[in-house]
Amino acid sequence: MMNVDIQNNQARITVSFIENGGVTSAKGFKASGVHAGFRANPDRKDLALVVADEPCATAAVFTQNVFCAAPVRFSKHQLEASSGNLGYGCMRVVVINSGNANAATGTHGLEVAQAEVEIVGDALGCPSGEVLVASTGVIGVELPLRPFEEGIAPAVEALSEEGGVDAAHGIMTTDTYPKQCAARCEFELTDGVTHTFTVGGMAKGSGMIMPNMATMIAVITTDAPIADIDLHSALTQATSVSFNKVTVDSDTSTNDTCILMASGAASSSGLTQQDFVKGSLAYGAFVQALSSVCIKLARDMAKDGEGATKLVTVDVIGAKNEADADLAARAVANSPLVKTAIAGRDANWGRIAAALGKSGAVFSQENVDIDIMGMPVCKKGLTQEFDEDEALRKFEDPEIKIFVDLGEGEASTTVWTCDLTHDYISINADYRS
Repeated sequence: MMNVDIQNNQARITVSFIENGGVTSAKGFKASGVHAGFRANPDRKDLALVVADEPCATAAVFTQNVFCAAPVRFSKHQLEASSGNLGYGCMRVVVINSGNANAATGTHGLEVAQAEVEIVGDALGCPSGEVLVASTGVIGVELPLRPFEEGIAPAVEALSEEGGVDAAHGIMTTDTYPKQCAARCEFELTDGVTHTFTVGGMAKGSGMIMPNMATMIAVITTDAPIADIDLHSALTQATSVSFNKVTVDSDTSTNDTCILMASGAASSSGLTQQDFVKGSLAYGAFVQALSSVCIKLARDMAKDGEGATKLVTVDVIGAKNEADADLAARAVANSPLVKTAIAGRDANWGRIAAALGKSGAVFSQENVDIDIMGMPVCKKGLTQEFDEDEALRKFEDPEIKIFVDLGEGEASTTVWTCDLTHDYISINADYRS
């Protein structure tokens, strides 16, 4: 486990990652993953359920792609029907299928979404209005209803507190491994009382990744007792420093969805929703824990980018403002020339400089410093001699770090991406075939 300790004059916060943790690590949740028939391979799970013991506060953020899929539109409607708001409400279930995105399917797609929540509601004995849906896979193919009719009952039967890993398998598309993690947060107030809650989650995504307000498909759970409106604020904060800072190929999916559910089961330690209102100490602890989980999942998605061999971290400091920092970092992270240089183990910093120059960020090249893997390669806009053999050795590391100082101000950001290899082309050229 890795600990993150934060201290201020009012509280000490410790965030500890839980070994093999996932979406059911928080109290009050069960999950499952089964093969329902969306995919031809019977050995691949393609249907996942995450179910709270009781209806609970739920928040979500979605893709801003105008060509958004039916499940995105439908889940927004479900939340709005429960609370009058598109981003939060009271829910109990998330059902996700892989293999078919149910995108660009018109009225049929919405009708299937309605039918699937009714099937889930009947199987669980809960109102269909308490069910959110998500889909991932091929765009433009009508989503069949039969796999839901045949797969939901086995998925409900398989629900358990140990089912998180099966659910994480069930949402995979071109992912090479399931992405899940969980963290336990302890915070001690000045009166000496220590409180504990857990945040856990799962995510999928390795291509068509440059989200705006959300990520590919992610479900996150917590047992902290936090109201839906505060839950949404926390989720927006956490995604802004995690999922929204991932790019594999600069494409934004039609289906990006991130759902956060709060069971409140940690209230047994004396915590209440009032303790977690935005701006409170408990709320700050929750945002820290949630952000830690989201960042871990985001890094895993970048690491597992289609065809990737390297996780790439781009740190930009010294920007005039946050927008410029993001423009600069994203331009470097999205550059095919930078990404292929990394795949080729080539410390070609000129490609980084060129990407910065086209980014739209305000800076003077005479102020720019660039480091690759801790090696200064550009100082004040001019080349710095470096040992090419040392560079080759450093490129053997699984994570490649690029550092840029624009020399303009105090703003900074971090963006995660991956290298671009021949396999990315092969995977996407053969995606439907």
